Amino acid sequence: MKLDNTVAAVVTGGASGLGAATARALAAKGVKVAIFDLQKEKGEAVAAEIGGVFCEVNVTSDESVDAGFAKARAAHGQERILVNCAGTGNAIKTASRSKETGEIKHFPMDAFNWIIQINLVGTFRCIAKSAAGMMTLDPCDEFGERGAIVNTASVAAEDGQMGQAAYSASKGGVVGMTLPIARDLMSEGIRVNTILPGIFNTPLLQGAPDNVKAALAASVPFPKRLGQPEEYANLALCMIETGYFNGEDVRLDGAIRMAPR
Repeated sequence: MKLDNTVAAVVTGGASGLGAATARALAAKGVKVAIFDLQKEKGEAVAAEIGGVFCEVNVTSDESVDAGFAKARAAHGQERILVNCAGTGNAIKTASRSKETGEIKHFPMDAFNWIIQINLVGTFRCIAKSAAGMMTLDPCDEFGERGAIVNTASVAAEDGQMGQAAYSASKGGVVGMTLPIARDLMSEGIRVNTILPGIFNTPLLQGAPDNVKAALAASVPFPKRLGQPEEYANLALCMIETGYFNGEDVRLDGAIRMAPR
């Protein structure tokens, strides 16, 4: 797909981190970008910087997502690109015993469901609604391409650590649905791919002590550093621009394989 000012995109989680870097990279190509996020102040700032539009969206709500797409399409027209970066995580063992009291607790089901609803169901919700919109478009090339979707999973989908049962399940679900969705949409000319980032220098880590970040960087085989959001954006744009890129799940992690803890 050729990226220019005739193309519109939606980036969920676009107010910061991987999403903000992707929004900036798309805008630098001339693409009209709408940012979906709950961080209103940050989202509006990024949208103003790139000449885009901010839509306050909760990906766990049909009504909120519908309103976001309506606002984005009113401003820029039907999107040909969707990049799903909205997500969150927690760290809770499936069952654990207190060292102090011996009390046994299990993972709270509402906390497990919360992660699944945001990371997995929220991603699928945005895919389904965006794909339905893309199907109304005329193809943009001689092969019938109408759109491209990029999702964000995590290396935890394949080698999750202790306490990551919910997070790994949600991201494993994103990986698992990539190929079936690509097959669902193949006759409509809509491609679907997923990135599995490793340890990236996002807002989640920026507040960590320097020694913690140094230890994480040292655990990466090569290069021994944290991933940069711009590197995620580069891969996302490669997936969008390369027409033969479809149905793939790609790790972006410096060859790291996460240890149990």
